Amino acid sequence: MIYRFDNRFVIEGKQIAYVFDVDDRGRLVHQYLGDRLHETDYIELPDRRVLHSSFETPDGVAAYEFVSFGDLVYTEPTLKSHTATERLHAFTFQDARIGHDTLELDLVDSIQQVTVTLHFTVYPAYDIIERKMTVQAGTDVTLESAQSFSLGLTERNLRLSHFSGAWTGEFQLQQGELLPGKKTIESRRGLTSHQSNPWFALDDAATEQHGEVIYGFLGHSGNWAIHFERDQFGFTQVTGGLNTFDFAKRLASGDVFTTPAAYIGYTQLGFGAMSRNAHDFERDVIMPERTRETLRPVLYNSWEATYFDVSEDGQKRLVDEAAAIGCELFVVDDGWFGERNSDAAGLGDWHVNKTKFPNGLEPLIRYVEDKGLQFGLWVEPEMVNPDSNLYRSHPDWIYHTNGRPSTTSRNQFVLNLALPEVEAHVTHLLDDLLENHAIRYIKWDMNRAFSEPDSPHLGDAKELWLRHTEAVYRILDTLRDRHPDVAFESCAGGGGRIDLGVLSRVEQVWTSDNTDALDRLEIQEGFSYAYNAKMMSCWVTDAPNWLNARALPLNYRFVSAMQGTLGIGGNLLEWSKEDLAASKRWIETYKSIRPLVQHGTSYRLASLKKEGFHAMGYTDGEDYVALVNADRRHYGNNKLRLKLAGLDPDRVYLYEGRRLSGRYLMQQGITLTQQIDYDAYCLVIHPA
Repeated sequence: MIYRFDNRFVIEGKQIAYVFDVDDRGRLVHQYLGDRLHETDYIELPDRRVLHSSFETPDGVAAYEFVSFGDLVYTEPTLKSHTATERLHAFTFQDARIGHDTLELDLVDSIQQVTVTLHFTVYPAYDIIERKMTVQAGTDVTLESAQSFSLGLTERNLRLSHFSGAWTGEFQLQQGELLPGKKTIESRRGLTSHQSNPWFALDDAATEQHGEVIYGFLGHSGNWAIHFERDQFGFTQVTGGLNTFDFAKRLASGDVFTTPAAYIGYTQLGFGAMSRNAHDFERDVIMPERTRETLRPVLYNSWEATYFDVSEDGQKRLVDEAAAIGCELFVVDDGWFGERNSDAAGLGDWHVNKTKFPNGLEPLIRYVEDKGLQFGLWVEPEMVNPDSNLYRSHPDWIYHTNGRPSTTSRNQFVLNLALPEVEAHVTHLLDDLLENHAIRYIKWDMNRAFSEPDSPHLGDAKELWLRHTEAVYRILDTLRDRHPDVAFESCAGGGGRIDLGVLSRVEQVWTSDNTDALDRLEIQEGFSYAYNAKMMSCWVTDAPNWLNARALPLNYRFVSAMQGTLGIGGNLLEWSKEDLAASKRWIETYKSIRPLVQHGTSYRLASLKKEGFHAMGYTDGEDYVALVNADRRHYGNNKLRLKLAGLDPDRVYLYEGRRLSGRYLMQQGITLTQQIDYDAYCLVIHPA
């Protein structure tokens, strides 16, 4: 619901209330973000501005919903642009349009003839507000900064939560006090990045179950930045959107540009409720509409089994084993195309390798389908090897600058998708691949960041960062429209491209190249703060694991991987009969609980760092499953006490023949006896 009281605007959800004013100079001044109040209370909220000195704005220091460059305000501007003759702005509020759950505010710049529209859409069921900005040029103008949102906060003591990481170590949760000064999380790498992620949370001593949490997402897969600026008066300005580093966007008179969407959420019930609201919102609103209600299949991926040694006969042998244990989707990874016998050649040549597949992919695809599985394929369409027919034909199709050597990483260059002819070429190749083969799944990978960010034929090369991401989105949108039966997975060397922008276009994401089940628990726990389990691809792979040489029990590897969309990635030809039989049983178990994991409500029950074991709970309001991974045993202690969450306290449940109330299971819990180091459990609980 949206209200207006004279110059005060109120946006309400189920719990959230978001309030700001239009002041006498036409600026948008933040007043309140918190729990929903009585309608008349919003009129009584005090003005938060602080009068101070001639070194600050004469109307008082404040927090803002839009910051105009040139004022006596020194936080990140929401918009900064220039024309051939002007570089400052004089924005004033012009108009507001209110719908039931939407608000649009027009601000007009009398100097550069720019009209800005701020868009607010509230999703009441999730207490999330979508923010974005539209810029319309009245003359030729170049944008230097166009932010998706500016969020002014008046809370004095805030703790910031965000992610850091690296390849094979993504989604490491970082938490610390937000001190006076500026903190920025960002990517300048051309993709979302492993190092950081466009999600944040702000709280004041919240716990998993209690306390206010303000949180946000940015839906963009290229260069992005979110700035947190706390001043000496207790105001905090949060500004997020396209990274202004090396950025430009030119608009001719009459052109319109809309920023990527951002999403701001609020809860009073701690980090657990924050995550559950976000998970529901992602499943119900963000993820591709056609497949939102479809359970994700158990997949087999051949990468760790064969690497580049791909052949029709070898893949068929793996198909036999994958089908026998209950997999539903078979994905051929890297090595099927071009002269691809290592990572040094073939990228860009998306035609079937006739030595490995003499009759093309069709015999293998028919074999897969005859076994009752769907067929999937790995591609890396944004890249090219120097040793490829594509590069030899079009060496100018990569990001480069004349007179400087181009840097290879993983023996490859980044294709210049900012050029229309390159985007058209990639679109045609992928469209042709899908048109001529019964492919039902595409794993889209990207295995290096940008370097030499220049494009001699583009005009202003500062536009390439945004143009590349927009091209990726257009290609995905085109392929989804032309091939509606194909599902897509986003991968960038693991978790390097995960954000709400790409998640609106893909069914799932490859969370990390790290398939060690113990490491994965921490990565997956961090992931769960922001993103839901259905999106998260998780594999059971060989022991010892390729990365850490750690040999974990098979049940431990399965229980870890069952906390998302289950996949198998080991060399099944080398698994024992006992392990294959056990795998079949575990896959049957996963399929029985899959609706709870992928579509249910999730609870973080225990963390390795805090409780010494890891546990996640999932429920649909009736049935309940807890997935538990123990650590090593210490000092003779082999007991784990697991307290559940999310049950009806007054309802009776059945667990291993015992009748226990929800209150008992949440307060007293379940005691497990750990038989071996790295034991694991799948606990299923039903209403009596």
